[in-house]
Amino acid sequence: MNPLDFINITILSVILMLIGALGIILQKKPLDKVIMFSVMEAGFILAVVSLKYLDVALVITLFGSITTIIFLLSIIKIHEIRKKREGGSIE
Repeated sequence: MNPLDFINITILSVILMLIGALGIILQKKPLDKVIMFSVMEAGFILAVVSLKYLDVALVITLFGSITTIIFLLSIIKIHEIRKKREGGSIE
């Protein structure tokens, strides 16, 4: 008996999406939220792949990497704006 028979891809993808969603809600730091968003996105991509929509999964992964970069750039910009308002120097 194969131990991987107990693991279902759809159940695993739902677990990843739930962990990512709860992590986004519970985390305080913006970078931690981006990491949890990536976990949730991985679960979503796994769910799409398990339904055999590989072309949609390809588009999701391409747009997902672009949105992660945009999230990181916006976090950096917000950090710079907050530092300027406080009168501190930008590191």
